[in-house]
Amino acid sequence: MDFQLLAQRFEDYQRHVKGYSFQTIYRYRRLLNAFRKAKNIERIEDVTEETVRTYLMDGRVARKWSARTLILFQMTMKVFFRWCVSNGHMSSDPVGDMEMPKVEKRIPDKLTQADSQKLLETAYNYPYEYPYLKYRNHAIFSMFILAGLRRGELLNLKYADVDIDNLTIFVRQGKGAKDRMIPMSFTLAESLRKYVAERKRLQKTCAEFFVSLQRNVGLTPRGLRSLARNIQWASGIKFSIHKLRHTFATLMLEGGCDIYSLSRMMGHSDIKTTTIYLSASVQHLRSQVSKHPLNDLVRYA
Repeated sequence: MDFQLLAQRFEDYQRHVKGYSFQTIYRYRRLLNAFRKAKNIERIEDVTEETVRTYLMDGRVARKWSARTLILFQMTMKVFFRWCVSNGHMSSDPVGDMEMPKVEKRIPDKLTQADSQKLLETAYNYPYEYPYLKYRNHAIFSMFILAGLRRGELLNLKYADVDIDNLTIFVRQGKGAKDRMIPMSFTLAESLRKYVAERKRLQKTCAEFFVSLQRNVGLTPRGLRSLARNIQWASGIKFSIHKLRHTFATLMLEGGCDIYSLSRMMGHSDIKTTTIYLSASVQHLRSQVSKHPLNDLVRYA
């Protein structure tokens, strides 16, 4: 059977039955298409265990994939091929019990408190042609640094999801198809309030919270990437959107937030995912080691 046709049916199943997000579906499509093109696969019958093994090994050795990238490809193919087996298109899963590489444990990259403040100041003071962009863009970066939203969560945010009066943000179907509520600081509320006032002045009425300047439609991923590049150039600070999320988590810990509350705000399914930020914050660890009871002993001469 045609490989591309099966991949499309697989996407439809994951979207409409499993309820996976657009980002997950897009990842499946991109990785399976890369495999198909690299190995000139036309029919599902052309896929063998040897084909899969050589593709993954070539990626790891020749293309210098990280362990995480290899695992991403491996898991995507495993989900697809198991679906093919369960629907009678394959007799066995060619990924099978292939050994997973050991993932490198790295401390999340983040911005310092000073760089975070500089980034927000740059977003506010950038020489925009229109005042609307000043307030919208400052609100966007405030959302990332002061609330820890993911890129997709920010772009999918609806106007009704942001309750400035009650200081809450409702993240609808975030990663893992989970809803969550995020408390809003007064600093973030003030930034959002200025943006909303400007949005109303320009009579922006679309459902999305963050709106394009020229049209009455939500901000696009391309528009966000362009904005991030401009602010990165203007501030001289290298960052990614996910790095800003790491920054939020680390600064929250340094400010005294407990790990359980942070896990809830981040939308992590497992609190173990959140504990990695404990290693990222030297200041937080330093504050904890100062609690050792023997620290109060008189120092020796």
